[in-house]
Amino acid sequence: MTAYPAWTPAARPGIVPLHPLGFGTILGRSFSALRHNPRVLLGFALGVQVVAYLLLIVGIGAVAWASFSRLDTVRPGTDDFSTVMAGSIALTAVTGFVLGLAAGALGVVVQGVVVSEVVSAVLAEKLSLGTLWRRVKPVAWRLVGYSLLLTLAVLVVVAIVGGALFALGSVALPVAIGLGVILALGAIPLWLWIYTKLLLVPAIIIVEHAHLGAAVARSWRLIRGRFWPALGVTVIVGVVFGFVAQVISIPFSFVSTGLSTLFSPTGSPNASAVIAVVVSGLITQAVTLAIQAVSLVVQSTAAALIYIDCRMRREGLDLDLQSYVERRDAGAQGLPDPYREHIGREISPRPAVGGYGGYPPPGYAPAGYPVQPGYTPHPGYAPPPGYPQPGYPQPAYPQPGYAPQPGYAPQPGYAPEPGTPAPPPYAPPASAAQPPAPPAAEPQHPAPPVPPEPTRWAAPGAAGPGDPESPWS
Repeated sequence: MTAYPAWTPAARPGIVPLHPLGFGTILGRSFSALRHNPRVLLGFALGVQVVAYLLLIVGIGAVAWASFSRLDTVRPGTDDFSTVMAGSIALTAVTGFVLGLAAGALGVVVQGVVVSEVVSAVLAEKLSLGTLWRRVKPVAWRLVGYSLLLTLAVLVVVAIVGGALFALGSVALPVAIGLGVILALGAIPLWLWIYTKLLLVPAIIIVEHAHLGAAVARSWRLIRGRFWPALGVTVIVGVVFGFVAQVISIPFSFVSTGLSTLFSPTGSPNASAVIAVVVSGLITQAVTLAIQAVSLVVQSTAAALIYIDCRMRREGLDLDLQSYVERRDAGAQGLPDPYREHIGREISPRPAVGGYGGYPPPGYAPAGYPVQPGYTPHPGYAPPPGYPQPGYPQPAYPQPGYAPQPGYAPQPGYAPEPGTPAPPPYAPPASAAQPPAPPAAEPQHPAPPVPPEPTRWAAPGAAGPGDPESPWS
C-alpha cells in the first residue's frame, strides 16, 4: 500500500509566509510587523519625527522672530511698514516650505530603513539600525530626490491650475468656483491612482538600487493586476490612523479648554493659564508625533509587503526566497541577495491565496510523486531548486538486504516496476523448525463434466439392469 506524503503549509520563517500574499495577510502583517523589531522601527521613526518637528518649529520661529521684529523700527501705516510686513510674511512662508521639504526628506529616509527591515524580516533576519543604515545609505539621496521631485510636480500642477482658475474668476467668478469644485473632487481619485501606481518606487530604489526613471517605470509595471488590493490597503491604513488621530486629539482639546478655564475663569490671560495651555499643547503634540511615527512605519511596511507580493506573482520571488532560506538553514555561507537574483523575470500570473494554509491547493503533489485525482497545476508553477524534477529517478524498492516477513504475500494484482530487481529468496532462521512449504502444483485444467445417464426402470422380477436405488431392484 503506497503512502503519499502529507501536504504541509508553505515555509514561514519570517513575518509572512513565503508564497503570494492575500489582501488580509498584507493588511494584518502591516500592523503586526512592529513587534519583530520595535526598537529599530518605532524608535528610529519616532526619533526622526521629533527631530523634524523641532527643526521645523525652531527654524520657522527664528526666521519669523528676526523678520517681524523689524516692524518695530518703522511707523505703522506707512509704505515702509507694508513693505516690511509683506517681506516678513514671504520670508517666513519660504522658510516653512523649505523646512517642510527637509522634514519630508527625513520621513523618506525613515521609509527606506523600514523597507530594508521588512525585506529582512521576511527572511527571519533581525538587523541592527547600523546595518540597515549601511544598506540604505548608498541610495538615500535617490529617495530624497524622488520625494522632492514628486512634491515639486504636485506644486507645479497646483500652481498652474490655481492660476488658470484665478484668471477665469476675474472674468466669470461663478464658473471659476464651480470648475474649481469639480477639479478638487476629481483630483482625489486622480491622486489615489497616481499614488498607488508609484507606491513601489521607494522599495524598488532600496532593494534593487534602481535609478529614478527605472524605478518609476518598474513600479508602474509591477503594480498591474494588484492595483485594487494595493489601493485598498493604503486607504484603509490612512483612514484608520486619521480616525485614531481625531479620536485622540478631541479629548486633549477638551482638556486644554478645561485647564485654561480653570486657571483663568474670567478669560483674562495670566501666567497660570498660559502654562496650562502650553503644557496641554505639548502633550497633544507628543501624542500626535507618536501616532504619526506609527503611521509612517505601518504605511512603509504595507508598501514593502505589496512590493514583495507583486514580485512573487510576476517573477516567482517566493521560489528564490524559499531556496535562500533552505540553503541558509543548511549552513551555506556567502549567499547572494535573493531579492536581486532574478529581477525582471516573467512567469505566468498565479491566483490569489489567503491565510497560511491556502497554498498549495488541495490535491497538490510535488514533482516526482503521483498526482492526486482531479489536480490541475497552476500555470507557471515550478518547484524550487533542488526539488525532485519530473522524471527524477526514485530509489529502487526493495532495498538491498530486504527480506519479507514470514507469511508475507503480495497483494492481488501486484506487479513490480519495470527494471526493479527481484528480492533474494527468503531463508528462515536456523531456529525455525518449520519444514519448507512444498512447491505449488501446476494448475490442472478440469475435465469436462460427464452428463448423468438417464434413469431406467424395470418391473419387479424383470431381467435387465435397473435402478439400484429403486425399491424394486
